[in-house]
Amino acid sequence: MANHKATKKDMRQANKRRDRNRYYGKTTRNAVRDLKEIKDQKEAGEKLPEIASMVDKLARKGVIHENKASNLKRKLAKRVNSLAVAK
Repeated sequence: MANHKATKKDMRQANKRRDRNRYYGKTTRNAVRDLKEIKDQKEAGEKLPEIASMVDKLARKGVIHENKASNLKRKLAKRVNSLAVAK
């Protein structure tokens, strides 16, 4: 257990940040999962910019790596575009 005042504060801040990062990460993963389940190209196309924005925000805050965010957005866009071809 921490003995210094500053270390105790640092632990509190780290816990708060971890909880916040877990919440936003999980929310984004759920949104991605929901987007993957959509079969209508128009509806998926409307949702894609919102989810891409969420992923970008996670990368900007350092929750996920920037390359992971880029790869995820690319795969989602590819999936949404393939819905148009499938019809």
